[in-house]
Amino acid sequence: MPEIEINIGGRTFEVACQEGEEHYLQSAAAMLNIEASTLTEQIGRLPEPRMLLMAGLMLADKTAGLEDKLGARDTRISELENEIARLSSMPAPEPERIEVPVVPASLQDSLAELAARAEAVAGDLEERLGAESSGG
Repeated sequence: MPEIEINIGGRTFEVACQEGEEHYLQSAAAMLNIEASTLTEQIGRLPEPRMLLMAGLMLADKTAGLEDKLGARDTRISELENEIARLSSMPAPEPERIEVPVVPASLQDSLAELAARAEAVAGDLEERLGAESSGG
């Protein structure tokens, strides 16, 4: 079992840990050291047990806050997963019928103009034919 030296609040400690856990222990010690350093900056030098207790409580308070946030996020994720499941189980909406004009509006205007001209020509032709047959 490896033993490593950690520094907390300006004090050095020899701590044993499981093989391969050294990195985690050093990381935890670094967090505890940050809290202990904050305490010594604010209060001054404290007896070792009190410093470790206070630093541990400060970390525990942060951890409790993070656990609350994590719990709230887990609840929100669960709500969103339920909403996704509900929406996924709904039948697909009926397709919406959209009619697209076969003849574009600009072409309709041109065709209407041509139709009016054709009617005018037809009317002129009827008048000429009627005049020739009666006067003929």
